[in-house]
Amino acid sequence: MAASVADTFRFCGEPAGRARSSVEARFVSSSKGKGLFATRNIRKGETIFSEKPVVSSQFLWNALCRYKACDHCLRALETAEENAQRLLGKSYRVLPHPEQCGIRKDWHQHCPHCQVAYCSAECRQSAFEQYHQVLCLGPSREDPKHPLNKLQEAWRNVHYPPETASIMLMARMVATVKQAKDKDWWIKLFSQFCSKTANEEEEIVHKLLGDKFQGQLELLRRLFTEALYEERLGRWFTPEGFRSLFALVGTNGQGIGTSSLSQWVHACDALELPPQEREQLDAFIDQLYKDIEKEMGEFLNCEGSGLYVLQSCCNHSCIPNAETSFPDNNFLLHLTALEEIKPGEEICISYLDCCQRERSRHSRQKILRENYLFTCSCPKCLAQADDASLTSEEEEEELEGEGETDAAELEDEMTDV
Repeated sequence: MAASVADTFRFCGEPAGRARSSVEARFVSSSKGKGLFATRNIRKGETIFSEKPVVSSQFLWNALCRYKACDHCLRALETAEENAQRLLGKSYRVLPHPEQCGIRKDWHQHCPHCQVAYCSAECRQSAFEQYHQVLCLGPSREDPKHPLNKLQEAWRNVHYPPETASIMLMARMVATVKQAKDKDWWIKLFSQFCSKTANEEEEIVHKLLGDKFQGQLELLRRLFTEALYEERLGRWFTPEGFRSLFALVGTNGQGIGTSSLSQWVHACDALELPPQEREQLDAFIDQLYKDIEKEMGEFLNCEGSGLYVLQSCCNHSCIPNAETSFPDNNFLLHLTALEEIKPGEEICISYLDCCQRERSRHSRQKILRENYLFTCSCPKCLAQADDASLTSEEEEEELEGEGETDAAELEDEMTDV
């Protein structure tokens, strides 16, 4: 495993030596699979590693609803002011300190054939070299009869917001192998991600596609085959293999969120201002969040998902010692220590958000079983093993309904991407 991780980091342009000196992937058990362990003392607040995905993609509804992001790295392409205006549905909002927005529109480029947008020449070239030669629609980008457009339309019709996956992540996996000189290397790399049994795979696909998943899955498989068939990946196009591919993405996919507005907020927070000016700016930002919440609710960021070799080795804990974030406003994942981690200690993240982690053991277990198909045995769950296995009425309402997000939670969501 260590050699494969190093190879992946070299491909992604990341410091393989530093990452390998901090962490090590090991087999834990048949139920948990792999785990990630510290190989040295890691300080609280330290970035354990940063990692680019093997492959990633923006969600299809997110892109259709004009959340403009780089087609490769998902960097938000709007300025902070344009971002705020779109979320508010208004054009008059002018943000103070516009110089704190880091978007460089003069760097943006488009594919000369299909016109998809990139944040830089580097991203355009990286996409072209890895997968875009296969997926470029050229002048057929707006043709509803093109096989790739038919596939994307079918996916949007079966997977509505809030989105958790994208058929185009799987399409980019196939395209990457089709373009690769060393196809075996990529096939082996994709095979390293966590796999499930046939029954577990069916549960995951059912969760992604809903009650009519069998018919929907067969339609998607047929369109996927028509658009992308690759002989070396023949199993991925069979009913069983396509279900396994869905399960791989559903099990290992890491959500990615980017926002030029949140980057502007971070930059404004770091400004040294006179007390009165600071108070005015903070009040402006607080009101901005409230206005956006009324208009958009939880749909704030450019969103997508990716497959990360190291991050996918991190198991869940209801009291995690590390967390993921995307502070660079692109797909570069940062794993940060929430407390001191000693050599040999497992590095765990939480698959639950902050509010979910505060619920009862029974509620947490219910969410994890329904969405991730496992029963948590972290120290917190073990300590609460004798608690009543009944979900309170208030928690049940939260589990079944979305509820309202308060301003503080909204601010966290906007600024922690």
